[in-house]
Amino acid sequence: MVTLAWKNLIHDKVRLVVTLVGIVFALVLILVQFGLFLSFMDTSANIVERSGASLWISAPQLPYVNGASPIQESKRWKAMEVPGVERVDRYILAWVPWKLPSGAIENVQITGFSLESRLGGPWNLTAGNVEDLRGEDTVIVDELYKEKLGVTHLGQTVEISNHRARVVGFTRGIRSFTTAPFVFCSFKNAQNYAGGVLKENQTMFLLVRAAAGVDIEQLKAAMKAKLGDFDVLSNAEMHKRTQIYWVFQTGAGITTLLGAILGLIVGIVVVAQTIYAATVDHIREFGTLKAMGATNSRIYQVILAQAAMSGIFGYILAMAIAAPISQSSQNGNAPIALPPEVAAGTLALAIAMCAGASIISIRKATRIDPAMVFRG
Repeated sequence: MVTLAWKNLIHDKVRLVVTLVGIVFALVLILVQFGLFLSFMDTSANIVERSGASLWISAPQLPYVNGASPIQESKRWKAMEVPGVERVDRYILAWVPWKLPSGAIENVQITGFSLESRLGGPWNLTAGNVEDLRGEDTVIVDELYKEKLGVTHLGQTVEISNHRARVVGFTRGIRSFTTAPFVFCSFKNAQNYAGGVLKENQTMFLLVRAAAGVDIEQLKAAMKAKLGDFDVLSNAEMHKRTQIYWVFQTGAGITTLLGAILGLIVGIVVVAQTIYAATVDHIREFGTLKAMGATNSRIYQVILAQAAMSGIFGYILAMAIAAPISQSSQNGNAPIALPPEVAAGTLALAIAMCAGASIISIRKATRIDPAMVFRG
């Protein structure tokens, strides 16, 4: 059956090429659109996902992590009294102006964290060390934003909120969902840079690390009872709240998601038409099989085998195109994610689409009058 399906498939090489072009186009479209959407999802709340915090404490009615308002640092001592808490650290995430070499101003998100716990700190360092942030007026930025911020080398002196700052390290791949890059520094330095929106005795968040073995939901309830009206969210809840805000409430993510769904629909239609046309083109061959005594079940198997082969070949070619596109996009502002789960899921989707599309043509193939073969 497989041999027959293969010979049937390669009998008309031009038709095979046309079929594969349709499948490859559909799969690349789906991979790119879903890759963009996944990347949007990750970028929107990456600072929360990799914070390492068990709980986030903030002012009431926090809409998303980038929209916090100041709270009194004194709440930290009350939070530390709650049983099950290992430590509580102050954390700043605030919009501040960065002065470019040209004199123009670019907004950045100053991210001040505890150098002892490193909750909410940077990751993927490619140059420098987090310990270098213990120096006065020191910051770490991501390589992706060096050109945007006018940074050319380590040790370069820049100006943030009219304060001097020295670049002591670079990270790789810490993107911001907005146009304002994250700039990491110690909490003390962040207080200086965010002085316009933050007083000396204030912070934006309190990040809690739970002691080993402590139930996070029970700790959250105890913390909420201790602090009253303040928002107390688990890391997963803060991550979800921020994702929903940026991806769905701003409309940016909806546009990408609709593009991904549209890509899927277009892909299914293209594949369905392509597979149907390929099957109809071989209708006389199927008529010959029936004239030779082949059962409908045998015809089903041949058509489904052809569809599966087309799906697998189309997938291989699509991945050969999508993988370099994804790789080359990683240094840009709109990276296309291509995790192994998506690659594996796309193979299953390709086979399912081709098999589903072939079912439409199966009915036509099994209703053939074998006598048509002898009528010329």
